[in-house]
Parts: sequence; structure tokens; C-alpha cells
Amino acid sequence: MTTKASTTKKRSRAKSTAKKEVSGKKTSALQIQNLPLGKIKPDLEQPRKTFNVDALKQLSESIEKHGVLQPITVRQLNGHYVIVMGERRYRASKLAGKKTVPCIVRTYENNDVLEVQIIENLQRQDVEPTEEAEAIAYLSEKYAPTEIAKRLGRTDNFIRLRLKLAGLIDGFKHFVRNGEMTISLGVGVALFEPEEQQMMLETMGEDFNAHQINRMIKDQTYDLENSSFDVADKKLVPKVGSCVECPFNAANQGNLFGEGKMVCTKAACFETKKSKSLLNLIKKSKKENVLLIPEIRQYWADDENNQLIISQLEKNGLKVYLLDDVEIIEDPIEPTIEVIKIEYQHYDYSEDELKTELDEAMQNYKKALKKFNSAKEDGFKNGIVFHPDSFQHKEIFLKIVEKSKNDSTEYSAPLANRKMADCTPKEQIVKINEREIRKKQIENNKQFEEVVQMMRETKYIDTKKTLSTDEMLAFSISLFENNVDYMSQQKYFSKFLGDTSTITKVEMVENFKKKFKKEIFHKLIRYMLTKQVHFGESNHVNNLTNISFYNAMQGYYKSKIAGIEKEYAEKQDKREARLKERIKVLEKQIQELKD
Repeated sequence: MTTKASTTKKRSRAKSTAKKEVSGKKTSALQIQNLPLGKIKPDLEQPRKTFNVDALKQLSESIEKHGVLQPITVRQLNGHYVIVMGERRYRASKLAGKKTVPCIVRTYENNDVLEVQIIENLQRQDVEPTEEAEAIAYLSEKYAPTEIAKRLGRTDNFIRLRLKLAGLIDGFKHFVRNGEMTISLGVGVALFEPEEQQMMLETMGEDFNAHQINRMIKDQTYDLENSSFDVADKKLVPKVGSCVECPFNAANQGNLFGEGKMVCTKAACFETKKSKSLLNLIKKSKKENVLLIPEIRQYWADDENNQLIISQLEKNGLKVYLLDDVEIIEDPIEPTIEVIKIEYQHYDYSEDELKTELDEAMQNYKKALKKFNSAKEDGFKNGIVFHPDSFQHKEIFLKIVEKSKNDSTEYSAPLANRKMADCTPKEQIVKINEREIRKKQIENNKQFEEVVQMMRETKYIDTKKTLSTDEMLAFSISLFENNVDYMSQQKYFSKFLGDTSTITKVEMVENFKKKFKKEIFHKLIRYMLTKQVHFGESNHVNNLTNISFYNAMQGYYKSKIAGIEKEYAEKQDKREARLKERIKVLEKQIQELKD
């Protein structure tokens, strides 16, 4: 039976051996021997599995010319020698046709050998990341991350990230090894349990799709800094404690999302705390007799998710008021010049103009503050408003809006401002259809944005195929819509889209596609070339765009350009002649002064 003391001694001996090997210092007992390559074998348990072929070839050429400059380390086993450190030099020596290789023969215990090999490999610069992660995970069974970091000369954060990467399933490790998947994205996937990773892998399909993986990570992680509950609260859900100390907080896993950025990677736990926070809001509302208002307009009240929130409030005995039913006064935020600069960053505003905007914002702030401070005197009561999705909330003052009891007055309000229950069946159909149109618009916008973001993350820009007709069409319409002014549209492109008065925008594009000719594409490009050149200090010898344009025009109007050049050259020659005469007179005067 192994005692605790003997185990400790063994670990100390392992650490000592590893340090000696890594440092490369020789002791008096070390002797270098030239051993036959035939008697040396690689270690099958060696943690390093990959060797760069090109780098190995370069090393073999160096060895062929200069020999092996640093001996490899081996140990004796069953009549032959097993490599402990230096398998790359061993392989390169074989490629170089060497018969022997300089060696240092050492005696090790098996556990010591593996540890020495791991530390030696990890101190190289070309370690494959997933192999590095697996090796660090092996060391973590014996040493703390801070100790591993010291031994390898790495930061604690680097070690923690690699430890997280070690949890990546083999299906994703493959994409890291072949360079398709970045290490940071691999770490992001490794946040999840193996079963969840497998589902992500199967959802993605055979071809690697970074955009899709990023979206899945985003859908299953939560920004704790914008949560509806106190992340330091240990009693919200006592079994899991506070988020600040939680191992599923990315800030405690090596700052996976940035320095100190708190992101929850345990979806079920986050949702539980979020739901508990809403229940606590409901308790607070009942106990303190304050109104709890969901940020829902009557227009969106029938949305399925909003209906769930309304139902939950009603089940807890609360009278439900929506934003349309109340007037709200919030505590205003005092404006600063920094905030104004951010707000108007896309405007070419001078410092004086920014100051004017700040003064106006400050006046509005003072009015809002005065209204806030006198809210209770004006009949407003304490209330809480919360977001129906995130449950983020803030304390406000509110007043219930008085509704007219007169039916004619009630129904004379615009249809969009009326509740569904106050509308006739015919009007309800109109509201439902309008709501559906708006939802489609929002969904179309989201879908389009997602497609564009996905395309930006693919290798589309590097595609070597010739432009398709649809691509030339898209580029032509983009140029036309964003760069051709109204007068130029009438002058050069009056028939570009045809009669657009009776057709939709989608039909306009389809109509132009039927009539599309490359001549239009070329015409737009040539129009843009004439518009994109720069004037003023920029000219055809000191600006890339202008130089290329000037050269391109030589192929069409060489004689006309030559005529203009000749005029300017003649003017310049005359001017230079006058200057020479003037300088001669001055030089003569200088000489006379010297004499």
C-alpha cells in the first residue's frame, strides 16, 4: 500500500526531474553518446502526434549540412533506446540519411517520462492547440493551473482557456486541427456539455459553418451584466449560489468573452434565476402595493410570449395595466458632452455645434427632473416597469390614464390606438392583418440581416469564379441606387428600370433582370469612374484612383488628352523660361555684390 509520504516524495521527484530536463543544464554524470538510429525507437506514449512536414524537411537539410547541434534524450528499455525528448531531431536525422545521432541516456520512472515529455513539448512554439490542451489537462490532474502556468511560462488565463478547449469533442477538434475553426470559437463550443456539443455538430452538418456555430453559442449563453437579478445574490436560488462565484460564469473560466466579462454558460440555471426574479417582482408589487407594468403596448398584447406574461400576472392576482393604460415619469439621466459626441458621431459637427446640442439636452433634462421631483404632488404613484423578455426592471412614477365612458368618444379614437376588445369584428380583422404585416416586416429585416452577416463570414469575397449575371445585376442596381443623382439618372439612365409607377420593387428587379445587358453594367462602371476621381491637391501623379483613371482614359481619348497636355506643357515651358531669365538677373546681381 502506498503511503501519503511516499506519494509526496514521488511527486517531488517527478517535478525535480521535469525541471532538470526542461532547463537543459548538464550534470557531471551526463555523457553524450552517438547511438545507431536503428537501436532508437519513438515512444508510442509520446503526447505529441503531429509533425509539420515542411519544417521537418528544413531541419533535415540543416542536419545534413551541420549535424545535430543538440543531443536527444533517450532511456534504455529491453535492449533498445526509447526517445524521451527529441523525436523531431530523430526523424530529421533519418531523412538526412544519418546512421547515428548524439544522445543523452537517462533513467526514468514511467510517470516521470510522460511528464517530462509533456512539459518539453508544451514549451515549443508550434504545438497543435488541441494536443496542447490535452497535455495541459493531463498535468492539471497533478498541478494547479497557476503551477502549470509557471512551469510553461504562460499566463493563468492561457492555461484555463486550454483546459476548457480540452473539453471539446473529437468532431469539433477535427475542425480546429485543419484550421477551419478558430481556437476562440472552439473554446466557446467547449463551454457546453459533450451531449450538447454533439447536437450542435449534428445540427451544423458535414461542412463547417462558423456563423451557425456562433449563433448557437449566442442563443445558449447569457450576458450576466444585463440580467434582471442581482448576480451576487446567494439566496435567489440557494442550491446554486451567486453567479459571481459560479464555475459556469465565463469570467471564472479564463475570461472567455473578454477581461472580466460575466457570461452565463448554463442556460437552465439562468432561466431559473430569471423566472425567480419575476416572482420576486410580483411579491414586491403585492407587498408594497405598487403597480407592476410590463413593457407591452396594446398593439402587441396578443403576441404569444406577451400573453404568457399577462397570464402570469393575472394568476398572481394582479390587475394588468399595459403601457397604453398609464402615463410614466422616469428619473432622467443628466447629459454629458461624451454622450452627445457619441449620439452625433456620424454628423460633421464642430465643437460649438456639439456644445449647442448639449445645452439643449441640459435644458430638457432640467425640465424632466423638475417633473420627476414633483410627480407625487401631481398625482403620480410609485410603480415598476419591466421588460417582458429579459425581466429587467426599473422603478418609476405612474398615473393611470382616465378612459372615457362614452362609447362614441371611445370609438372615435384612431383604430391603431384602440384595444382589440373595443373594436368591432370588422375592425379586429383589420388590426390583425395590420399586425401580421408589421410582424412580417420585422421578420424579413431580421432574416436579411442574418443572411448578410452569414455571407460576410464566408469566403464569398475570395471566390475566383467569374461574376454571375445576378451579381452584376446586384452591383449595377447598388451603384444606381446609391451613387447616381437624380439629374444623372434622367440624363444617362432614364430607361434603366423602365416604368416603375405600377410595379413593386421586387417586380422592378425582376423586370430589369429580363432586360439586363452587360452594356448597362459597363455604362455604370464608366459613370462611376468619372465621379470617383479627386480634384484639388489630388491629381494624376499623386493619387492612386486618379493615376489609374488617367491611364485608363489613354486607351480612348489619347489624342484629346495629348492636346490638353500639350497646352499645359507649352504654358509651363513659357513660365519656366521667364523664371530662368529672372533667376539669371538675380544671380548677376549677387555676383556684383560679391565683387
